[in-house]
Amino acid sequence: MALHTTLLLGFIAGVTILFGIPLGRVSRPIPAAKVVLNGVAIGILLFLVWDVFSAAWEPLDAALTATHEHTGGMGPVFGYGALFVGGLSVGLLGLVAYDRYLERMSNPAKIGPGAQSVAEKPLRTGGIASWSMAKRMSLMIAVGIGLHNFAEGLAIGQAAASNEIALATLLVVGFALHNATEGFGIVAPLAGDFDDDGARVLPSWRFLLTMALIGGGPTFIGTAVGHQFTSEPVSVIFLTLAAGSIIYVVAQLLGVAARARRTDLLAYGLLIGLIAGFATDAVVTAGGV
Repeated sequence: MALHTTLLLGFIAGVTILFGIPLGRVSRPIPAAKVVLNGVAIGILLFLVWDVFSAAWEPLDAALTATHEHTGGMGPVFGYGALFVGGLSVGLLGLVAYDRYLERMSNPAKIGPGAQSVAEKPLRTGGIASWSMAKRMSLMIAVGIGLHNFAEGLAIGQAAASNEIALATLLVVGFALHNATEGFGIVAPLAGDFDDDGARVLPSWRFLLTMALIGGGPTFIGTAVGHQFTSEPVSVIFLTLAAGSIIYVVAQLLGVAARARRTDLLAYGLLIGLIAGFATDAVVTAGGV
């Protein structure tokens, strides 16, 4: 398959993330709807964790099977195992460290020893450090989804480069459906963004489109890279990075959900998100992928 056709497939698979983005501009979300939407986001992300771990574990599982059947050595086992643990650690702990850094930048009085003198001369903050917690959460979700979608793009590019047109097309359909649900996950935290007076803070279209680009753009980039070469270790690295970052975000969203004290609505949202994730995955599975 020609490169320009492959890139078009990658664009189609990634652009559907825009479907859920306009929801971030709803000016007066119903309180109950916010809890449900938060649950939907958690459900979608939990599905992605399962999906990512399943794909990232396959090479390691195959290496272990080869060792058991005496058709392979322990080298690939330790190699893939190191990539798995390393990617997961960096994805999870990296976001923890970055989030702590942003918190220190936005709250200079809490930096530590000598905090009083620092507080007297506040640090100049800007960029992401000046964002609200809701916007930071949205960014972290977009980053985690983007890492995941890069690996999906690699699969599309690989299938297209091998002239497996039916497989590539089916992957695009399945991944496009996945991305359509992921847009809701990105904007979900924004429903709880309020200023000091309790007024709803609407994100700009520029911010929303940037989050969509971070989350969906890597599908296109991964497709281009996958068309040129394939690398299972690279896929494992990006998948485990995605898993670690998504796990951290899920933990944060669960904390937000706990403060709402509406476990019934949270459960409804979780169920909707999980069903949406597995239903879209079923499209790919039904095609024999």
